[in-house]
Amino acid sequence: MGPPLKLFKNQKYQELKQECIRDSILFCDPTFLPENDSLFYNRLLPGKVIWKRPQDICDDPRLIVGNISHHQLIQGRLGHKPMISAFSCLAVQEAHWTKTIPNHKEQEWDPRKPDKYAGIFRFRFWHFGEWTEVVIDDLLPTINGDLVFSFSTSMNEFWNALLEKAYAKLLGCYEALDGLTISDVIVDFTGTLAETVDMQKGRYTELVEEKYKLFGELYKTFTKGGLIGCSIESPSQEEQEVETDWGLLKGHTYTMTDIRKMRLGERLVEVFSAEKLYMVRLRNPLGRQEWSGPWSEISEEWQQLTVTDRKNLGLVMSDDGEFWMSLEDFCRNFHKLYVCRNVNTPIFGRKELESVLGCWTVDDDPLMNRSGGCYNNRDTFLQNPQYIFTVPEDGHKVIMSLQQKDLRTYRRMGRPDNYIIGFELFKVEMNRRFRLHHLYIQERAGTSTYIDTRTVFLSKYLKKGNYVLVPTMFQHGRTSEFLLRIFSEVPVQLRELTLDMPKMSCWNLARGYPKVVTQITVHSAEGLEKKYANETVNPYLIIKCGKEEVRSPVQKNTVHAIFDIQAVFYRRTTDIPIIVEVWNSRKFCDQFLGQVTLDADPSDCRDLKSLYLRNKGGPAAKVKQGHISFKVISSADLTEL
Repeated sequence: MGPPLKLFKNQKYQELKQECIRDSILFCDPTFLPENDSLFYNRLLPGKVIWKRPQDICDDPRLIVGNISHHQLIQGRLGHKPMISAFSCLAVQEAHWTKTIPNHKEQEWDPRKPDKYAGIFRFRFWHFGEWTEVVIDDLLPTINGDLVFSFSTSMNEFWNALLEKAYAKLLGCYEALDGLTISDVIVDFTGTLAETVDMQKGRYTELVEEKYKLFGELYKTFTKGGLIGCSIESPSQEEQEVETDWGLLKGHTYTMTDIRKMRLGERLVEVFSAEKLYMVRLRNPLGRQEWSGPWSEISEEWQQLTVTDRKNLGLVMSDDGEFWMSLEDFCRNFHKLYVCRNVNTPIFGRKELESVLGCWTVDDDPLMNRSGGCYNNRDTFLQNPQYIFTVPEDGHKVIMSLQQKDLRTYRRMGRPDNYIIGFELFKVEMNRRFRLHHLYIQERAGTSTYIDTRTVFLSKYLKKGNYVLVPTMFQHGRTSEFLLRIFSEVPVQLRELTLDMPKMSCWNLARGYPKVVTQITVHSAEGLEKKYANETVNPYLIIKCGKEEVRSPVQKNTVHAIFDIQAVFYRRTTDIPIIVEVWNSRKFCDQFLGQVTLDADPSDCRDLKSLYLRNKGGPAAKVKQGHISFKVISSADLTEL
């Protein structure tokens, strides 16, 4: 069973089609009429626009001619460059384009049954978290008989022109497609999760390990059905589409159509002085200006391979405009990568993607206000929505994406397309269950770009622990909706923090409602005891308060361990101490190394402190070898921390 499907404008394709066939008429969409308002917001197109059906443009029209990926696409007089690149990417993976163009054979023209053609089509888009079906008629804008927007070099193929029209209808009009990035379009076509990689910032030509790590990520993304594009930055408008010394076009997006790691046979090892080749195959959607460097069809490297060699290695090209490049040349020549991951979202089992819809709202009560502005607004920043997730292991890449609701449909009312948005990421206590109110000890683990685009993202390798993500608009006091998505190959359990403090309940009142909140950060445990010189010490911490406890990861083979572990406790009274125990992890029975006992009174100093370890038994117990460094903050105001 597929994901739930929303019907745009509540139009039901099959019902509308059957009505047209019954009445022997061609469908004309009353919700997207063939007129200027469907083209632009507030301007007129120079030249007379005539809306024509495909059978009035050419003989024997088809939705798809042959293989969908084998024909070049043309931008058209008023077309949008990112659309052409997105069409080309979409055509690479059949699983994606058959979802966007559902039951394409049923929608196809059948010259044997002209009475079954109703001039109606349907396409599906991933629109702000929902798969949405858009129904259109087949009337397309032309000037002097030529399509105004995108078209195929196979003059009787119309899938891309009709898909573009359906997308324009979804967003309000054709002009609404202006300003979209290739990533925006691909995400809307496929529901993938987009990440833009700055190749120069990554220094992949200098850092060999990073280069091969990038190859591994791209290979995994592609083989899992992801879509990848790449481009060369153009310093100025005048240099757009200017050819480089190696035949590539500046300001132009190429599509990755294959990626391979190949082991060479004995003969080829001698020829290329390497045991492995790391190769990518790219395609120019325009079908021209191919790469002319190493591994191009005119290169020495290509000529040294026999036809059998190429077949055995998989170095084949199935399309005009395709070419192979080595990983080294790929990293050296391209500046931007657009990586759109196909994410695993099963009903049961492990999810790679967590997502949640949220909104920035305004309320007179500060505790209910959820539009606090960016990090610069220190007094109101934490009034924004807050989301917590858990990274269960060190070293996993986490991709965080924040998408605001598209406001293009309101452009006619004078509203901006996008607000300036961004988000902040904080590493927080291992046991945090309530919202943050002040940032005393939390580590600022990352920040996205703040920009007026539809989507901002952050990609980071995170340590094990809990993280709070705070999505914001740049200015406080504004309202809008957003979609937060987090991708990781390990489950991260994304959830919203909605409560400011523990709830009042009969159970809480019976056992005593908390009167003090305490945050503690244990920075390190140093000078720990060794019974003999070559003993291995693997220390870890247990932070206790009453029946609640937080356990740190084990540090390997050290008597000077850095933990930087945080915990927060809501205490009925300061008579309930906070105890920090240090243990040595051993194979059969863990060894107690010492502890400190803290009253953590609200009047205590909040600076970094250091205390010697003691035996069990409280502050007066016998001193043991070693000490811990920590910071503790307590408050009688449960919403201070």
